[in-house]
Amino acid sequence: MTMSLLLQYIVIGVLVLISAVVTFDKVAPLASTRLLASASARLNKPWRAPWLRALGRRLQPKQATGNCGDGCSTCGSCGPKPPAAARPDVQPLEFRPRNR
Repeated sequence: MTMSLLLQYIVIGVLVLISAVVTFDKVAPLASTRLLASASARLNKPWRAPWLRALGRRLQPKQATGNCGDGCSTCGSCGPKPPAAARPDVQPLEFRPRNR
């Protein structure tokens, strides 16, 4: 295996890993937050090395701000929005069978 092929595999592996992490964060925000909080709590202990504690502080998830982009599921209002009210000048179509 040549060095350029190995470098290519490493770059592709890193890109796939980053893509999987971003997708997991978008698809399951609550599970992602819990996972990050757990990893942060394990790394941010007083007896850990300073660089591990810094990594733990960096991994700590953001606090919920109360808007619908947080994915916190505390208010229950993050569901789909109801359809907009129908305009009064627009009439629905009615299909009637032909008289024979």
